[in-house]
Amino acid sequence: MKREIVIDGKPYQVEITECSVGSPFQIKINNRTREVLLGQELNLTNFTLTVDKELYQVELPLLGKNAPFSMKVNAVPFTAEIKIETPKVVVSAPSLVSVQIQKPTRAAAEGAVVAPMAGKIVSVKVKKGDAVKIGAVLCVLEAMKMENEITAPKSGVVQEIAVQEGKAVNENDVLIILN
Repeated sequence: MKREIVIDGKPYQVEITECSVGSPFQIKINNRTREVLLGQELNLTNFTLTVDKELYQVELPLLGKNAPFSMKVNAVPFTAEIKIETPKVVVSAPSLVSVQIQKPTRAAAEGAVVAPMAGKIVSVKVKKGDAVKIGAVLCVLEAMKMENEITAPKSGVVQEIAVQEGKAVNENDVLIILN
């Protein structure tokens, strides 16, 4: 998962790979790789973070999308903002509106449902040949200790399941193909 994070007005390009509590993982900050470990007492607003063997105490508020927030690292206050791409709305005909995310995708197949972020597949809720309706839960993706339901963007039939429970996926990996 790649994001731009602005801290006290200075932008940083951050790329996070799969991570889990108690196991080290790597992140890139402005193309510099660092080893990170999330503390065992992890909760959403107060946790420890070890970066390149240096311990940090982090205090965060509950976060909103694209809104600046205050945070503290080792009791020092900072203002931060996580930049998230917003969908671009395209009007292609009267009363027809489609949403297109402006980012590259590895999904070559039409009807491919791709991972919105890196994570681990917790469960697959459908099987090949199942008929699904728009909005039906296809699988559950765990990322940063949060479970995200991946839903059908359209009604159709499951043509292929490209993932398995317990397997890691990267952002834009094909999960399921619908026709």
